[in-house]
Amino acid sequence: MPRKITLTAGKVSLPATLNDTPSARAVGNALPIEARVNRWGEEIYFEIPVQLDESSDARVEMEVGELAYWAPGSAFCIFFGRTPVSEGLEPRAASPVNPLGKVDGDATAFKAIRSGDRIRIEAT
Repeated sequence: MPRKITLTAGKVSLPATLNDTPSARAVGNALPIEARVNRWGEEIYFEIPVQLDESSDARVEMEVGELAYWAPGSAFCIFFGRTPVSEGLEPRAASPVNPLGKVDGDATAFKAIRSGDRIRIEAT
């Protein structure tokens, strides 16, 4: 399973590191993945071909740059700022998500990405 991945959308391309968890391994084993993104505040999410249940470490409070899996939508999530349900400046998921890893770099670069843009996740 790859631990290092690259997230590329439009002119934004950032490296990331996956956690060593069952959820992250399942997503890593499905790479490469391409999809069209949706924006929800300062979060990008998109459906991926991975079916997982909510994990025991699932949570709603996230950090800028964190990657997660949202079980109800089979979606990969990239958090880079406030979401519509944030209570402060930190990102907050709509419902508990499985933490997958973290962007290695400035995740706020994803602010340039719009709904409908294509994204590719690949092992590096």
